[in-house]
Amino acid sequence: RAAASEANAQAQEAEAERFRLNNLSPQPGSKKTKKRIGRGYGAGQGGSAGKGMRGQNARSGGGTRPGFEGGQNPLYRRLPKLRGIAGGMGAGQKDYNVVNVGLLSDVFAEGDEVTLEALTERRVIDVSGRERSLPLKVLGDGAVDKKLVVKAAAFSKSAEEKIAAAGGEVVTLPGRKKWTRADHEASKKAAEE
Repeated sequence: RAAASEANAQAQEAEAERFRLNNLSPQPGSKKTKKRIGRGYGAGQGGSAGKGMRGQNARSGGGTRPGFEGGQNPLYRRLPKLRGIAGGMGAGQKDYNVVNVGLLSDVFAEGDEVTLEALTERRVIDVSGRERSLPLKVLGDGAVDKKLVVKAAAFSKSAEEKIAAAGGEVVTLPGRKKWTRADHEASKKAAEE
């Protein structure tokens, strides 16, 4: 009888612990009531409501913008502007995803086709973010001993020579056409006719 009553108590306890629509509530301590500032002495912040003794920051709507140093030349104006990529210019940014011919013979088999997609698939180059939109350029460092079909937007002179010497094929892909107003107007006219 004692064992049965103990089992019944455990079952009731388990039932009480289970989530039901009627007992859903936030974790104790996870919700805190917002401090209502400036609502009298009884609210618990004393006479100055946590804003100190007078001054610009004690007024309603008071305070200054971020970085303001009271009229003194602020830090963001004292420091020099950065040149190149750090200053937001495109000068330091890459124009191509680059790979050397020496890597190609290590990774690809005889007669394989080398493209940007094939290189990313085999994790030879890591293309992410801005680099996804960049074309491939093949440079001439290293040696090639396999006959490969290499497709890229640009090749260095030495890379072309080394691939051709190994009996491979160099395929230069067309780059992205630069937008010009004249071409745009011409295409608009052609679409209208």
